[in-house]
Amino acid sequence: MNRLELTGLTTGPAQVWGGIRLVPLVRERPVEGLRLHEELYVDYGNATVDIGPRTHYASVIPHGFVADWSGEGEQLAAYGTQLGAAPGAAGSPAGGLNAPRTARLQRHRHHRMAKRRPGDRLRFLPLHLALEGYLSLHFGGPAIAWEEWSRQALRDGLSPRAEDAYMGWSVRGLGAALRVFEIHPGQCGVMVYAADALAAAFVVPHPDDYRLLHPSLVEDLYGELIHQYALYGAPVPEFTARIPDGPQLRTLAGLRAAARAQEREWAEAHDSLFAGELLDGSYAFDRVYRMGSFTLWRFLPPFRPGGAGQHIGETITDHKGQVAYLKTFRLSEAQIRRGHLLHRLAEADWRLAGAARALGTTEEEVVRRIRAAGFESLLRARA
Repeated sequence: MNRLELTGLTTGPAQVWGGIRLVPLVRERPVEGLRLHEELYVDYGNATVDIGPRTHYASVIPHGFVADWSGEGEQLAAYGTQLGAAPGAAGSPAGGLNAPRTARLQRHRHHRMAKRRPGDRLRFLPLHLALEGYLSLHFGGPAIAWEEWSRQALRDGLSPRAEDAYMGWSVRGLGAALRVFEIHPGQCGVMVYAADALAAAFVVPHPDDYRLLHPSLVEDLYGELIHQYALYGAPVPEFTARIPDGPQLRTLAGLRAAARAQEREWAEAHDSLFAGELLDGSYAFDRVYRMGSFTLWRFLPPFRPGGAGQHIGETITDHKGQVAYLKTFRLSEAQIRRGHLLHRLAEADWRLAGAARALGTTEEEVVRRIRAAGFESLLRARA
């Protein structure tokens, strides 16, 4: 498995609010055997997640998701969120030890990103699974004591690491768009665009799950690039159907067929032009948890600088590989360059000369890139 395939999902007509475009994803039939609901953390603030012995990280965690494959999901109470005033600060780290500052400073402690609950249920922290995968990228640092690396690099590796992100409340227009846009019959997902740059994809197994979780998109994390696009970008054009006049429009059936043809044309254009960067790319998948016939994965892109946008994310697939759940986070170009640099260093066993050859540059330039990426503490001080 190295590609994302949204089989069973069709694209609906987009809805626009200023610079925000929401594209609905509709299922002909729900994914059987899995339901998803939300677990709210009231008065959230600085949340700490224990991910191993003496290892934890701090971030804003407004809610968790509970995946239920017990067959009792329809009888469970699923909690929704309320769209209202923003509850905290605009910017928040997505990981690391630089905890965010919010209006409420109650600290919560969570054990592990994904934790089994009684019965056939699993609580996991949406997007944090994906962000942990990115933050732990070659986290151990140099495995060989080359003379270029500092004692701290050999002892602690890349610890700690931090990345910045913005909550959806601070993405201009997103809250209003989610509040006023229509939810389509059968809708099980959405693609969120800011200035027509893909910000996130969100998919759930059942339309009832989507209706309850739709408002939670304003509590998700979005990259700095998306925040800037929404703040400074111009309004984007709306989807409009243009049906040429002709004899086929003389009946209601002919008009309906022409309208559906326009919808198919829009869906094909969207999938090839807008969503191609997500669906056409290859990914490295890491299995997190097996849930009966379903599997929870997180994935990372190939980290190729200078190309189309790249996304990290998490997904739940069934035994046939069909996507039941999906949530993605668009990386900035700087984050892509950091991932690319770490990959090249690791492939060269952290020898600067080997990394320089792989990158087609000089050792001095590799050192400059390491410093520019914020990893200067890894380098040994030079006289």
